Amino acid sequence: MIPELIVFDYDRTLPFWRDVLGFVVQFDRPSERLAMLEHPDGAQVMFFERDGGWETGPFEPPLGRGVVIQVFVTDVDAVALRVEAAGLPFFVAPFEKWRDWGDRLGGQREFLVLDPDGYLVKVAQQLGERPKP
Repeated sequence: MIPELIVFDYDRTLPFWRDVLGFVVQFDRPSERLAMLEHPDGAQVMFFERDGGWETGPFEPPLGRGVVIQVFVTDVDAVALRVEAAGLPFFVAPFEKWRDWGDRLGGQREFLVLDPDGYLVKVAQQLGERPKP
């Protein structure tokens, strides 16, 4: 699945996903204000600047209410340092969480940050599995 986000300002959104979160531009269409990006760890995202189409309701920030975009990386702390260096606040600061996966626990180190339009992004590193206590 590749989320395709409608954004207010292409020029504000691109540096967040590329420079802060570490995605690489796979292709862009500057005349359409659209970009397709992929993270070196495999996640993909597309976004395009609002053009009046495909809007299912009022278009007001924060966008993406009710959706969390989860991006798996191999070094969550390195990405967190770039978030801090960019002067961006964490929505939820980095933490470790072990969740019930039925017959075992699955661990992640993760944080949440809002992109420039208010989409909630969870950046996570999988820590492995362990037996339930």
